[in-house]
Amino acid sequence: MSQAGNSPADGPGVDDRRRRLVAAAGALVAGVAVDRDAAGAADEPAARPADGAAGLEVALLTHAGGAHLGAYLRALAASPAVAQVRVADPDGAVFDEARAVLGGKLALVDRDAAAVLAAGRPRMALGSMEGARAPAAIRAALERGCHVLAEKPACASAEAFAALAALAGERRLSIALALANRLNPEVVEAKRRLAAGAIGQPMAVGMHLVQDQTRLTRRDYQRSWFADRARAGGGHLAWLGIHWLDLAMHLVGEPIASVSAYTANRGGQPVRIEDSAVLAFAFRSGALGTLASGYWLDAGFQSHLRIWGSAGWLSIAAAPEAVLRVHAAGGPADGEVVRTAAGGDAYGVFVDAVAAAIGRDAPLPVSTEESLRVVRTVFAAYRADADGGRVAVD
Repeated sequence: MSQAGNSPADGPGVDDRRRRLVAAAGALVAGVAVDRDAAGAADEPAARPADGAAGLEVALLTHAGGAHLGAYLRALAASPAVAQVRVADPDGAVFDEARAVLGGKLALVDRDAAAVLAAGRPRMALGSMEGARAPAAIRAALERGCHVLAEKPACASAEAFAALAALAGERRLSIALALANRLNPEVVEAKRRLAAGAIGQPMAVGMHLVQDQTRLTRRDYQRSWFADRARAGGGHLAWLGIHWLDLAMHLVGEPIASVSAYTANRGGQPVRIEDSAVLAFAFRSGALGTLASGYWLDAGFQSHLRIWGSAGWLSIAAAPEAVLRVHAAGGPADGEVVRTAAGGDAYGVFVDAVAAAIGRDAPLPVSTEESLRVVRTVFAAYRADADGGRVAVD
């Protein structure tokens, strides 16, 4: 399983689907790159694909320390839905990697995001920024007419993201958080079976998502925006637990209505985020759920999701490959192992799907409403922890 939010998703491995995407991307007509950082301000915009050329113009908006940049660059390079990429980074930290990975698809690098958004005709912006800085960039992209794919949580408060969602609605545009696990083969199959009533009515959900605590001991991490809630929006829950909260709502097919939570810096490292979060929540229908989310391992990750229904249960575990099990009432006690396609590059598949959907004017894999509801759920959990009670999700 290549799981978004863990190192495999940002690693160098490629599966057969990735190779097909790379081959297809090579057939695209490449634009002429303009390097404003090296050559000074360019009076002319970067060359655009000839009329009729396939693919989108994409603006990549980031800064030094942006998350999963290697994965995003490889995804943009490989996707046949993407024709040109322009990169904005006020620190210039990603320029060399962008040149190496994007090759002929790179049309412009600039330290000024406004210049990148003004060049050409971008229909998609991909933002990978710390939470506190993301809303301004997303707003600028929406105002330029771009659909936005954003690294989560893309804000430091639910109110900030709600304002962006409202603007997107006004402009008839979409904001999708990078909740890439939705397109993992085992999740797609689980969603299909749940929708078909394979386990009856969902009754309860139990989940855990655990990563290494070793990162919290590193001085570079302790000084980074990831370790500062004011900049990141939160700790493990906002950065990684958010994936599983989204999957719970996606699979069950309804929003979480209320939540109670505890968070803590149990490891005691000098970071300004929680390393531990435990949530109990209720869906709109009354189904219940729990999530344990934390940095508790020495290395690697552990994850598990189980949904109990009125006529069976379904589980997804990753150790190290994804295993989907389905138990129908009266069947084997440990469930049936359901074979699915091997997981690949989660971010590559997701970025390609978003770009292709934008190119077809089709719904994105994650809607603006779904992105907003998982952000609201995360911040409702933080409020519940602070207040010591149960909080309704707005």
